[in-house]
Amino acid sequence: MAFEQRAALEEERKQRVVHGRHSTRAAGREQGYTAPVAALSAVLITFNEERRLPAALASVAFCDDVVVVDGGSADRTVELARAAGARVVVNAPWPGFVAQRNLAVTHARHDWVLALDADERVSAPLRTEIETLFATHPDCCGYRIPRVACYLGREIRRTDWYPDPQLRLFDRRRGGWQGGAVHESVRVDGRLGRLQGELEHHPYADLADHVRRIDRYTTLWADQAHAEGRSAPWPRLVGAPLWTFLRNYLFKGGLWLGDTGLIISALGSYYTFLKLAKLRERRGRMSGPR
Repeated sequence: MAFEQRAALEEERKQRVVHGRHSTRAAGREQGYTAPVAALSAVLITFNEERRLPAALASVAFCDDVVVVDGGSADRTVELARAAGARVVVNAPWPGFVAQRNLAVTHARHDWVLALDADERVSAPLRTEIETLFATHPDCCGYRIPRVACYLGREIRRTDWYPDPQLRLFDRRRGGWQGGAVHESVRVDGRLGRLQGELEHHPYADLADHVRRIDRYTTLWADQAHAEGRSAPWPRLVGAPLWTFLRNYLFKGGLWLGDTGLIISALGSYYTFLKLAKLRERRGRMSGPR
């Protein structure tokens, strides 16, 4: 990121502190008390994300602290993160999603953290909502945030992809990341709230990227499921992909998204079929002439 962009981001952060939090404290003094103000750290994990990371970092410039934990990128990810003012920790080789995410949380300077991926952005309404919430102090242990995917040139507000609530704003003293090789999530011990502003998600560069990621994540899923002793009986191999397509395309409105809805529904069905087929392969259940 250019020096001018970095300077602009830093000035924006300073102005927020001066005009936002200072005014909150001043209002408190006028009423005879000092309003409590919570501080917020943004934490991200990266690996070869030079294309998408700058926009993600720009969207969290309002936070008091930004941490990037990198898995050993070979591109300019680390350089760009540092140029944007983030504190960078390199942790390689890759230890897995849960371990890497929790490491990022431990490096945050503040107990309240906002966890993002490089392909996500804090929307303007979400930023305003978070700033309003933190002008005093959050009254929950964590907050779920709806996430909208931007895919093939449009926002997707139908199918399984929406509203896709994500617990990404939380008090690290009350929880952290849990899960296996895929589908990790934050869990906290305490009351949860819900925000209305959305995270913007840019999961795939194009269709080819989507298919490549399906292959990668179905392999991770099958390896984990096999290690857990799970099975994929033949009726499920047939029925689960069909149900995935019907649920997305008909019952959750993919039909109204035109070609994009058909693609999402079909590739969702393919994902379901492939992960189960790979699990059967690992279980030695493939049959037929040899």
